[in-house]
Amino acid sequence: MTAPHTTGGLPGYAEHFEEPEGYLDFARYGPPSRDVLAATAEALGRSARADQDTVNDLMGAEQRARQTAARLAGTDAAHTVLLPNASTGLFHAAFGIPSGTVLVPAGDFPANHYPWRRSAALGRAVPRWLTPDARGRITADVVRAALTPEVVAVAVSAVDFRTGARADLAGLREVIGAGRLLIVDAIQAFGVAELPWQAADVVVTGGQKWLRAGWSTGFATLSDQALERLEPVLTGWTGVEDVALFDDREHPPAAGAQRWSVTNLSPVTAAALAAALDLVERVTVRAVEAHVATRVDQLIDTIRSCGGEILSPTSPAQRAGIVSFQLPGTDPAAVAKALHAHDVTPSVRTASVRLSAHASTRLAAVDRVQAALMSPH
Repeated sequence: MTAPHTTGGLPGYAEHFEEPEGYLDFARYGPPSRDVLAATAEALGRSARADQDTVNDLMGAEQRARQTAARLAGTDAAHTVLLPNASTGLFHAAFGIPSGTVLVPAGDFPANHYPWRRSAALGRAVPRWLTPDARGRITADVVRAALTPEVVAVAVSAVDFRTGARADLAGLREVIGAGRLLIVDAIQAFGVAELPWQAADVVVTGGQKWLRAGWSTGFATLSDQALERLEPVLTGWTGVEDVALFDDREHPPAAGAQRWSVTNLSPVTAAALAAALDLVERVTVRAVEAHVATRVDQLIDTIRSCGGEILSPTSPAQRAGIVSFQLPGTDPAAVAKALHAHDVTPSVRTASVRLSAHASTRLAAVDRVQAALMSPH
């Protein structure tokens, strides 16, 4: 471990943020940037002084956010729709599959379970729960072994919320073939890990974690195959053609991803998302990812030097920004108490502690972790 010092985060990125030095819980919530705060305040302020142009002007933030999100995902705005959260996108995907079996990891975050339980209860798509391999991962081999003719889709998380392990999206696409849908919850990956998003048919994410856009922000991207095969069961009045024509008739769903729109979203949160995405695009995901990889390496080295057992992948190619660990013989709650005493913010699970660093995380945060783990607890 290097001598303690306070080297800053990624130049040109870290200066936009002001979270506490020991904040290491980005996998739960990413404190937004000053840019997001300013965009939110400006949009909300304008809404308080509304005139004949205000609503239409503020609604322009949605298009800006869609366009930037599309570029970051490697697609275009016609294949992208803003959503209030990732779960809304997963419900759209689940209810859009009329029948068949969907492979879903048994240990995945509940947001990727309940949509499939609900679709099954409605007599539509039925989940088949995948058992991970010996390392706790859903690999291409695990999926290959579970494939049967009735499987129509696979729904996975791009990054495991417990360990930070990356899914092999390209490998999963190769295994399931072109005819099945690959549905990806990207909330623990988008903006912090470069992954082949084009391998997926559906990518959904919320903006409150690694994108640092605040709550009630998110989006989805849909491939041509997804648009063709997913029924627009939850399409609302803003997801149809001729949306401004009120003629008391049912309009057909919009041709692109906008068919997943249920109603107008808040232009204030759209402005926040647009600002957050713009910062990521300017700094680049690759630069963010590289800085995070360095901090995660330092956290892993520190935890090991203090006798901790790492539960996350140690190779940067197999992980994102999450480090989960145990201190043998020590209750995770006691470890968390020691971390809190040194002003470190972790997530605490029943059997482990999770730390998650971002590109604004200073090396001093690692030093705080070291001091906490070396203290009596």
